[in-house]
Amino acid sequence: MSETFESQRFGKKVWLTNHAIESMAKRKVTLAEVKRLIEEGEYRAKEGSHGWILHHFESRQDNLVCAAIAIGQAIIVKTVMINWKERDKT
Repeated sequence: MSETFESQRFGKKVWLTNHAIESMAKRKVTLAEVKRLIEEGEYRAKEGSHGWILHHFESRQDNLVCAAIAIGQAIIVKTVMINWKERDKT
């Protein structure tokens, strides 16, 4: 699997950490799905340069698919999750 690709949406390279690649394999998330997630998913800022990108895939039963990312000179995908829900801040 390629560990980097270009995002048209963000105009930056996307780097997948080893942890992200391992989590993709564990959760059966394909590179094509991650690329679509980055390009079409909803971005939610967390703090600073960190955030989440989430997307619903019609073909998957374990939605939402979410990537924890950091945005700088490149987009770094730290991990990939399924059945994602944002935690309450209370």
